[in-house]
Amino acid sequence: MAVFFLVVGLEIKRELLDGELSSRKQAMLPAIAAIGGMLVPAAIFFALNAGGAGVRGWGIPMATDIALAIGVLALLGKRIPFGLKVFLTALAIIDDIGAVIIIAVFYTVSVSWISLGIAMALLVLLLFLNRLGVKSISIYLLLGIGLWLALFKSGVHATIAGILLAMMIPSRSRNDLESPLQTLESILEPWAAYLIVPLFALANAGIQLEKNPLESLGNPVGMGVMLGLFFGKQIGVVFFTWLAVRLRLGSLPPAVSWRHLHGAACLAGIGFTMSLFITLLAFQEQSQLTVAKTGVFAGSAISGIVGLVLLATAGRASSRMPPQRN
Repeated sequence: MAVFFLVVGLEIKRELLDGELSSRKQAMLPAIAAIGGMLVPAAIFFALNAGGAGVRGWGIPMATDIALAIGVLALLGKRIPFGLKVFLTALAIIDDIGAVIIIAVFYTVSVSWISLGIAMALLVLLLFLNRLGVKSISIYLLLGIGLWLALFKSGVHATIAGILLAMMIPSRSRNDLESPLQTLESILEPWAAYLIVPLFALANAGIQLEKNPLESLGNPVGMGVMLGLFFGKQIGVVFFTWLAVRLRLGSLPPAVSWRHLHGAACLAGIGFTMSLFITLLAFQEQSQLTVAKTGVFAGSAISGIVGLVLLATAGRASSRMPPQRN
């Protein structure tokens, strides 16, 4: 999964430099929506599991699977305003940043300071090479392997090495050629999309068939994940977006209505890959893994279906605020 996170990191860096997150104005609305889409699901899960053994899974319903969410949106083709695709993509990318921070801070069990120091030294060396103008991808990948090993030994989850390495890859090129960042992203993205993620899903998505799914969803962990993904994402994204628009911190994209936004908020509840990954970090017991995975499947499936229906029946209404009372 370190390679998957490397691709995610490259995408994040590209968006921060030249994409939809490159300016404060562009990033503000999806950033606020993403924060709401992380806080409310976590709060719902915590409320249902406070004081119990499953409370460690509070980070599971906070995640959004960007590939599946955008994939479902793509099914509707030109019926969806372009601004909504941009909004959901930016929201999901910021959500990924949040997931990485959560994994690094809250799902690290113990720390070896010597190994962490080595990792920091390698990170400084990578930064120095970047500033020096070194463009060789091979050198960065070789040092990236060392960074991964050092983080693995340190106790910090080693997949974070992928994000850190991505931030060090040069984004500028000489003679108008493709930059190292663009080259590496184009090479790795198909491998991540068509091999790494499917293999991860096949290896880790299985649940015990002998356990009744309804029984799993009745468990506080399974229910917390399902409700967090479905209701939590909707409430968090829509309410925080409404609040941001109300406070004039941003405005809905052109041709995007609140019904469009509601549908996109549902699609943000498709957690799948990222939620399964955090599940594996949060729990070790098979029974807890089973109920959490069932919640991930149920919450993601319901979110995807409801989001698709909402968007399919939404017109190209203008994004006007509801009438305000004097």
